[in-house]
Amino acid sequence: MPTSNLHVPTTFDQGPVSYAIFQLARAHRGFAAGLLRQLDLHPGQELVLMHLFDRDGQTQSELLASVGLDHSTLSKTLRRMQDAGLLVRQPADHDRRVMVVHLTDKGRAMREPITSMWQTLEETTTRNLSPQQAESVMNAADAIVSSINARPQTDRMESGTS
Repeated sequence: MPTSNLHVPTTFDQGPVSYAIFQLARAHRGFAAGLLRQLDLHPGQELVLMHLFDRDGQTQSELLASVGLDHSTLSKTLRRMQDAGLLVRQPADHDRRVMVVHLTDKGRAMREPITSMWQTLEETTTRNLSPQQAESVMNAADAIVSSINARPQTDRMESGTS
């Protein structure tokens, strides 16, 4: 059941779990976006940086597979991050058509602030949860993602996702 004072649409009864997930995702993303703004980052840029912290010099295709963004969104994100001086993209030695993404000094310096931001996000998110509840949330989220990703191909085409 919703705990906010907002009007709940009557169709809520047809999808209470989906509505709860929508509310949760909106609140979490909004809070995370505010924290990221303090670092002059846009949502999603921190994930790219986190992957590059672990392994600098990835190709755009490797980042695409690990970050989970679509091609055009990742290209726009990388361009914006390059303009901000966080990374550079250079043609690969083995194939000039392949772009390799490297952190700049400014990008590498974001590791500590992003780690701190991520900890703040986690602490705030789980503040009212017991360790068992937090574990249950993670298990439920995994199950929901698996269910959505395992839906029949015809459902994917109808919903406009791949």
